[in-house]
Amino acid sequence: MEAVEKSIVTDMSLAPEGHLKIDWVQAHMPVLNRIREQFEKEQPFKGLKVTISLHLEAKTAYLAKVVKAGGAEVTITGSNPLSTQDDVCAALVEDGITVFAKYNPSPQEYKELLIKALETKPDLIIDDGGDLVSILHSERKDLGVQVRGGAEETTTGILRLKAMEKEGKLEFPMVAVNDAFCKYLFDNRYGTGQSVWDGINRTTNLVVAGKTVVVVGYGWCGKGVAMRAKGLGANVIVTEIDAIKAVEAYMDGFAVMPMSEAAKLGDFFVTVTGNRDVIRGEHYEVMKDGAILSNAGHFDVEVNKPELEAMSVSKRTVRRNIEEYQLADGRKFYILAEGRLVNLAAGDGHPAEIMDMTFALQAISLKYVNEQYESLGKTVVSVPYVLDEQVARYKLASLGTSIDALTEEQKVYLDSWAEH
Repeated sequence: MEAVEKSIVTDMSLAPEGHLKIDWVQAHMPVLNRIREQFEKEQPFKGLKVTISLHLEAKTAYLAKVVKAGGAEVTITGSNPLSTQDDVCAALVEDGITVFAKYNPSPQEYKELLIKALETKPDLIIDDGGDLVSILHSERKDLGVQVRGGAEETTTGILRLKAMEKEGKLEFPMVAVNDAFCKYLFDNRYGTGQSVWDGINRTTNLVVAGKTVVVVGYGWCGKGVAMRAKGLGANVIVTEIDAIKAVEAYMDGFAVMPMSEAAKLGDFFVTVTGNRDVIRGEHYEVMKDGAILSNAGHFDVEVNKPELEAMSVSKRTVRRNIEEYQLADGRKFYILAEGRLVNLAAGDGHPAEIMDMTFALQAISLKYVNEQYESLGKTVVSVPYVLDEQVARYKLASLGTSIDALTEEQKVYLDSWAEH
């Protein structure tokens, strides 16, 4: 690992390949391109420092460039050890962005890189999973003294933020980008659905049709994973703890049962809950030989690896991103990408057109919190509907699609209780 100016990256000679990746996604992110044009004119972040922690691949890199185009001094780091792409990091350094990131750092290195990114003492942050916020509210409070606020990307991070807010521990406003319509309806559902199976398929090179897929959790991400598994020809089982979501999964045509039963039937398992130990020892006891386990939640705690290791007599890597665990009775199970986000650790993440909307929301939410932070308070803030709709309208425009508008008479009718 070498230091380049202020940055820490793995290999600057990889930059040309990184530039090609960024150029490719930029050509497929028309909404973010439109926002970049606005930022270049308005300079909403002029004189400010922005620190970003996201899965550091090409689409994220382009978001960083858009924020920089708005006048910011941008520093970026990864949000998962296995999703950082070293060539993209090198390209960003050449583009004038400070980078503290490398693929597959040790847990200690990963934490150190996060702290390095915060030592710039940012005015604004973009977080994914809450790592930056956690550091700024614990061991390095000194680095957050001038933070005006920020935006959070994912469900896991928002759960942590709301817990902090409830306890009165949150020190600045954070916009819950994950809860915006243009995030969860498209990113969580269609993005996760496609990218999870991209990651599983390229890693295993096995057929899905005819197999039994167990989707653990039926939130928006789980819906997408189940939908795409069905499209690939799988028999899909959903496990849930929420009765309403379970009924929804049933009416969407999927089998619904407890994990204790589903564990006996699954060929592929995909966890998307945001919680820990949803696949654990009691489930390994009854799983079929050859079961393939993967996770699409933010942290690598959903599939309990320590319990599986304790039950195993051997462990080996059989393909890149596939670890085989053999039990004493001869059964073999396979964990993909060390139980980390399979779509990013073993793939390229969501399609560019999907992240176009999500990162457009990130960019304009960051502008919003910068303009309104004094009045927002130390709270978790929803993305204003007008911003959500703005992204959708930009997306429609990029597709060459238009929609109707209400007439004045229709507006009056909808606003009146007396009209018939």
